[in-house]
Amino acid sequence: MKLDILAIGVHPDDVELSCAGTLLKHIALGKKCGILDLTCGELGTRGSAELRLQEATNAAKTLGVSIRDNLKMADGFFKNDAAHQLEIIKKIRAYQPEIVLCNAPSDRHPDHGRSAALVSEACFYSGLVRIETHHNGIQQKQWRPKAVYHYIQDKMLKPDFVVDVTDYFEKKMEAIRAFKSQFYDPNSKEPESPISTKNFLDFVEGKMRVFGRDAGFEFAEGFTTERTIGIKNIFDII
Repeated sequence: MKLDILAIGVHPDDVELSCAGTLLKHIALGKKCGILDLTCGELGTRGSAELRLQEATNAAKTLGVSIRDNLKMADGFFKNDAAHQLEIIKKIRAYQPEIVLCNAPSDRHPDHGRSAALVSEACFYSGLVRIETHHNGIQQKQWRPKAVYHYIQDKMLKPDFVVDVTDYFEKKMEAIRAFKSQFYDPNSKEPESPISTKNFLDFVEGKMRVFGRDAGFEFAEGFTTERTIGIKNIFDII
């Protein structure tokens, strides 16, 4: 399936927490969007790999994405090497996204920065003719996304641009709450984690308000870029 936007997260729920509003907005605009999770989040303090996969499926239905895929890499122990890059290259060539959204290049969780570099490099190498990959026995054609943008996660990085997601805030929060095992539940007997505290989702909301404030939006999601963004018309950025 040809996608317009492929959002990649190292853990199930990374995409929901960081760029689900952007996906919802572009789906409403008629774009085909998908999610690729690199791991099942099996090292997480709460829940299990099986439960998180089911929660990810539920969240995908809420978002209305065209596909949700999982490479089942080893949580915490994946590497930015040829073998892992090739797995991502196969997916990029299969889905041919115009834009890739991926993890923050620097964050509290070390997996996030490692994933950011892994995905960014895979997107570049996916465009090289001499790197051969096959899908269902058929050689894939090279494909390089037009842009790779990094969504902002725990660290309050300065965004290079923000997306107005005011109209999609409630739906985004619904998708986040699909990961019931991960967030605050007063009846849970599992250990507390940094994202299971009572005020964590308030933090998510507050960060979206901060990103939106300077741009004149109620809620926004922030992104960083690896290259200068060019515009053809200065009125596009009013």
